[in-house]
Amino acid sequence: MSTDGPRTVITFGTFDVFHVGHLRVIERAAALGDRLVVGVSADELNLRKKGREPVFSQRERLEIVAALKPVSEVFVEESLELKRHYIQHYAADVLVMGDDWAGKFDEFGDICEVVYLTRTPAISTTALIEKISAGS
Repeated sequence: MSTDGPRTVITFGTFDVFHVGHLRVIERAAALGDRLVVGVSADELNLRKKGREPVFSQRERLEIVAALKPVSEVFVEESLELKRHYIQHYAADVLVMGDDWAGKFDEFGDICEVVYLTRTPAISTTALIEKISAGS
């Protein structure tokens, strides 16, 4: 963990059916440093993690996230087990995750600061997909 120079923040997510909750977490993560690197879950990882394919393809989700002003760099997150590798590869000073993951990434406190952000209330990609599927 460096204390001098610019601070790099890293975060991860699927970012499918992009909504204001995604934007807010990215803005809040970016505010914790000078450079924000975002790992976008691979289609296959999302299928393993959530049991469904994303609505938008990996390429589309990477393009959407990369276009956001606070984002410095994006990459494909191939595996949850590679978090330590990604943190080290991008020389991240801060790991930001949603508070639904609280405590699950504390082990990385030896190489970076770990911050869990509260999620935007009453909004989730799953809920949006269900609402759209129901025709509401």
